[in-house]
Amino acid sequence: MNFDPYCAGANRYDTMKYRRCGKSGIKLPELSLGLWHNFGGVDKLENCRAILRTAFDRGITHFDMANNYGPPPGSAEETFGTIFAQDFKPYRDELIISTKAGYTMWQGPYGDWGSKKYLVASLDQSLKRMGLDYVDIFYHHRPDPDTPLEETMDALSQIVRQGKALYVGISNYPAELTQKAVEILRKNGTPCLIHQAKYSMLNRWTEDGLLDVLDDSGVGCICFSPLAQGLLTGRYLSGNIPADSRAARNVFLKEKDITEEKLAVLRRLNDLAEQNDRTLARMAVKWILRDRRNTSVLIGASSVDQLNENLKALDDSDLDAATLAKIDEILKDWQ
Repeated sequence: MNFDPYCAGANRYDTMKYRRCGKSGIKLPELSLGLWHNFGGVDKLENCRAILRTAFDRGITHFDMANNYGPPPGSAEETFGTIFAQDFKPYRDELIISTKAGYTMWQGPYGDWGSKKYLVASLDQSLKRMGLDYVDIFYHHRPDPDTPLEETMDALSQIVRQGKALYVGISNYPAELTQKAVEILRKNGTPCLIHQAKYSMLNRWTEDGLLDVLDDSGVGCICFSPLAQGLLTGRYLSGNIPADSRAARNVFLKEKDITEEKLAVLRRLNDLAEQNDRTLARMAVKWILRDRRNTSVLIGASSVDQLNENLKALDDSDLDAATLAKIDEILKDWQ
């Protein structure tokens, strides 16, 4: 396939802001790019390439994946690996590349959850798919109720000692279990760098203890699903379900969950955003960044235009105290 040679934008670091990740030496861009959707084997490679190039040209240095991202599972890493080899290899030392393991990836008792067998084998596969010698961050993707936490954390530590990852993190862990995981990793000499958690105006669970644990432990937080699977984009405000939306495809967001009561809240939030000369999506991103404990917001994009629109949030002014109070007032009605 023919493609234009890539030369990264000379001004790529001029406008992006970076935040220190906990108490580590790593800084992450306020917006990071996730490859959860739109980068699988079913998607157009040239569109994926255009999104990744634009992201880096705009100062996004962090690309996030997981072993099972696709579809089919593994294909997002393969897509990234193809584009990395052709475009980004000269810039490897400017990138933070992360991947995860913890959900079902292959058949049998060793292709899921949090055993050392699964985590080590999964990362070996991920590195081959991406054509990398190491990743910058490797996460355990979700808690395992059956495997001892010590085994899972020891596996992460082993991976760092083997040079397959520079840092480790956890994802979707509740506050109490996070505290235990952080303590084990610290004793192992491989501190937890970061926690990846679902967080948005419509899902504020991290405020109930997790952010305090992370702050006290010097661990960063990166927030995924900041737009609540599209609810905070304004796509559903009319009450109609777009044919190409996640709700129409029953992908994580169900049509039956978009009730009139919820739409009323979303419309009030949208009106408030417009009063502040911004879109609902941009207000949602800026709202997350109001808390300095949130290191980065992990966004997705199906097109360059969508990516550029999300990036406009960083040019918007911070939300003032009155607007933040109004948001809290509106969200009291969200059920």
